[in-house]
Amino acid sequence: MAAVCLLVSRSGRHLQRYNNTGGRQVVGCIPYRFKEDMMSNELELEVLLVSSQKGEALMFPKGGWEIDESLEEAASRESMEEAGVIGSVGNQLGQWNFVSKRHGIYYEGHMFPLFVNQQLDIWPEKNLRKRVWMTVPQAREICQHWWMKEALDILVKRLSSQDTREL
Repeated sequence: MAAVCLLVSRSGRHLQRYNNTGGRQVVGCIPYRFKEDMMSNELELEVLLVSSQKGEALMFPKGGWEIDESLEEAASRESMEEAGVIGSVGNQLGQWNFVSKRHGIYYEGHMFPLFVNQQLDIWPEKNLRKRVWMTVPQAREICQHWWMKEALDILVKRLSSQDTREL
C-alpha cells in the first residue's frame, strides 16, 4: 500500500496553543541522517536546516503546536511541511523559553530528533524555503537560535552514547 502525504501546510492561529503568559507554544525537529564519508568509510552525522520564510536565516523546522495534535505529531508535521522529510520522531530533547524577536514575549519551544527515512521531492513549503543538509559543526555555526543549538548538542551527546534507548 502506498503512503499518502497531504501537501498543504496548516495555516492560521485558530488551533494554536499558548502558554499562560500569552506566548506561542512551538515545536521543532532536528532532522538527521548518517552519510558515509567516502574517504574514511565512516558514517558522518548530518542535520537538515531550512531557511526562514522571511529571509535567508537557517534554522531547524519548527512551528506552532496545535490543540488537535501531540507534541510528536506537531514535530513530524512541521518537518514534513517545512523541510519535506518524513521519519521517526525520537524522545524530546528538551523545552526552552525564549523571547520572540517579533513580539517581545516568551515563547515555549520543544525540540525533538527526527531520524529521516524519506526525503520528498515535493512538499508544502518547497517554494517558500530552502533546505540544506550539513555537518553538525556547520549547523552549530549557522543556526540562528541559541535554544536550537542547545538541542543539537543534546542530540549529538545522545547519539554518541552507547545507550540508544533515549532516541
